[in-house]
Amino acid sequence: MLREMIEYIAKSLVDYPDEVEVSEIEGEQTSVIELKVAKADLGKVIGKQGRTARAMRTLLGAVSTKAKKRAVLEILE
Repeated sequence: MLREMIEYIAKSLVDYPDEVEVSEIEGEQTSVIELKVAKADLGKVIGKQGRTARAMRTLLGAVSTKAKKRAVLEILE
């Protein structure tokens, strides 16, 4: 559920949605969501002063709290 949400948001933001890769590493209490996009789209996903990335992390935090789990978003280069 968390992975799909991040994938949907990222694909909506970028110019090259085919190059969006999202993987989830699940731990006992924490999930790490790794987001990889094309180099040209990196700025779009991060946003000005990191606002877009912060918003995605906020949404992820809200959804993961409801699922009683902690989730962390990592944007890979």
